[in-house]
Amino acid sequence: MSSPFAIRAEGLGKRYRLGGPSRGYRTLRESIADAVTAPRRHWRARRAAAAAQELWALRDISFTVNQGDVLGVIGRNGAGKSTLLKVLSRITEPSAGTALVRGRVGSLLEVGTGFHPELSGRENILLSGAILGMRRAEILAKFDQIVAFAEIDRFVDTALKHYSSGMYLRLAFAVAAHLEPAILMVDEVLAVGDLAFQRKCLGKMQSVGESGQTVLFVSHDLTAISRLAPATIVLDGGRLAFHGPTAEAIQRYSADQSDPRRGSLAERLDRQGDGLVRVTALRFEDRDGRDVTSIGAGETLAIVVDYESQLGDLAFEDLALDMRFTDVLGHPIATLSTRFGTLPASGLPGRGRLRCEVPRLPLAAETYSLDVWLAYRGGVADVVSGAADVRVVSAPFFSSGDEPVKRKHGAALIDHHWSVAPAERLAAPAQSGR
Repeated sequence: MSSPFAIRAEGLGKRYRLGGPSRGYRTLRESIADAVTAPRRHWRARRAAAAAQELWALRDISFTVNQGDVLGVIGRNGAGKSTLLKVLSRITEPSAGTALVRGRVGSLLEVGTGFHPELSGRENILLSGAILGMRRAEILAKFDQIVAFAEIDRFVDTALKHYSSGMYLRLAFAVAAHLEPAILMVDEVLAVGDLAFQRKCLGKMQSVGESGQTVLFVSHDLTAISRLAPATIVLDGGRLAFHGPTAEAIQRYSADQSDPRRGSLAERLDRQGDGLVRVTALRFEDRDGRDVTSIGAGETLAIVVDYESQLGDLAFEDLALDMRFTDVLGHPIATLSTRFGTLPASGLPGRGRLRCEVPRLPLAAETYSLDVWLAYRGGVADVVSGAADVRVVSAPFFSSGDEPVKRKHGAALIDHHWSVAPAERLAAPAQSGR
C-alpha cells in the first residue's frame, strides 16, 4: 500500500503582471473615438498589451510528495523554485491548477520570514510556534533546544532588530526545524551562514528527513541535494523538466546548462595561464586506438593531448601536465600527471602530441569531466576546466565481476603511462590569442 501524500500539485501555475512603459494618459474623447471607429483593432491592441506584460513563473507543474519523503528542487535562477515554495506554503495563491498540502507547514524561504524585528528572540519563538498552530506547552518543550542550536543564549531577550544577519538566520532555521512541522520547506538561505553552521543545518535536516517529516529542499548546492534528497525535481523556465532519482536529476540539470567550454578546445577563452604553451585538442581512445566518448569500467583508456609551444622544442622534464577527473558535482576523483607517470627519454617538439594510457580505468559508472593544468619551468602556461567529458559505463571490473566503489571526495593517483604519440593527425595550428 502506497504512503498517503503530503503534497500534490496538479497543473499548478503562477502568473505575474509585469510593469511596462507608460503610454501616457488619453482623453475620454480619444478613447471613445478609437472604440467606435476601430473596435476590433482597439480590442486586439489591449489584449496584446496585456499579454506582453504577463510572466508565467510556474506553468503546468504536477507532482506528488508522499509523507516522509525528502524532495530536492533544483534549477537555474528564475526557474520558479522560490515561487513554487511560496505557493505550497500558502504565501501566494496559484493562478492555475491546485496544490493540496496535508499537515502543518514550516517554511524558511528567506532570512527572518515571519519574525518581527521589535520582538525579542524569545517572543519570536513563541510567535512562530503559535502561527504553526502549536500549544504553548509544546513550544516551551522545544525552547531550550532551539536556543542552544541557534547559539543565542545571551541574546534571547534582545530585540531581533539588534541581531546580526547570522544570528537572525540561526534563529530562523532553529525555529523552523525544531518546532516539528509535518512539512518543512527550506529555500536557498543556508548559503548565508558560515561553514560550521551550514554543516550543522545539513546534519539537522538529514535527521529531520530520517524522522519521517516531509522535506522540500531548494538549493544550488548539488552536493547538499545529493546528500539529503533521494528524489529531485528540475525546474526550467517555470516548467517541470524532470522528476526522479537525484543522481539522474543532477546529471540532466548539469548537461542542460549552457556552457562555453563545449566549443573547440583551441578556441576557448575561459582559460588561465600565460599561453606560451597551450593544449589545443583532447580526445579519448580505446585499446584499439579508436576515438570514443564512453568506456567500460576497468577497460583501457588512452587520453590524447595535442599541444603547441611558442618556446620551441621542450625537454620533457621542463613540462608538467596534470589531468584530473571530476564528477558531475565537481568533486576531484582521480589525477594523472607527467610528474608521476612513466617519462620518455626524448625531448618534445614545439608542436606535438602526448598520449596517456590508463591500463584499467578504476572509475565507477558516471560521466566525468577532465580538467587540464599545464606548466613549464617559467610558470603556469594553460589551465582549462572541463576540457572534455567521458562517460564510464558499467562493466565487470578486472576479473571480479564487481564494479569499483564510487568515490565522493578526494583525488587518487591511478596507474598510467605517458608517451609521445605520432603527430600525423595533428590539427592545423590554432590562431594566436588566449
